Amino acid sequence: MSKATVIGKSTKADLPKELFAEPFHQSLIFEAAQADLASRRRGTASTLTRGEVAFTTAKAWRQKGTGRARVGALGVSSRFGGGVTFGPKPRHYTVKVNRKARRRAMRSALSVHAERDSVAVLDASAFGTPSTKAAAAALVKWGAKSPTLIVLTAEETGPMKSFRNIPRTTVLEVGATGVADVIGAAAIVLSESALRTLAERLG
Repeated sequence: MSKATVIGKSTKADLPKELFAEPFHQSLIFEAAQADLASRRRGTASTLTRGEVAFTTAKAWRQKGTGRARVGALGVSSRFGGGVTFGPKPRHYTVKVNRKARRRAMRSALSVHAERDSVAVLDASAFGTPSTKAAAAALVKWGAKSPTLIVLTAEETGPMKSFRNIPRTTVLEVGATGVADVIGAAAIVLSESALRTLAERLG
């Protein structure tokens, strides 16, 4: 570690206004975060219906003369091993959110951290050699609250390897970071490259 200060605490005045000056839009953030979380669901749950279970078509006992109630098919949902009524089938949970609305929601979520002084900028060049110990020390020195979100670009493998094993710290590539990730973190750290990328995408 060549530099003493790796994570620089940033106030709202130090951050670019095109990203951190958006008013709080609760409905937009909720809509975008809900869409982010829904898109991560695999939707692979599947059950067998009455017509799909492997059951004999023979009657369990004859219709009359036994003193018991008459019986129908054995694959009904009320019997053990029978089909499931209205059970889940493979499906997708994707919810469409307009591009402008999603961008506005992301700017609003970032602005929340700027208001709380819970956003910082990372000097990624200080992690040419990965070091989890140095990364953890940098977070402690800054006073990051948990859970902490680290946003990097795909090329910044050094800091990515340094922060990914720290408990309650999530490391995401800037293109894979959603509104749910930002608003769900107590503190957020962005590399300088990730900050520029966000400014290009959301500006």
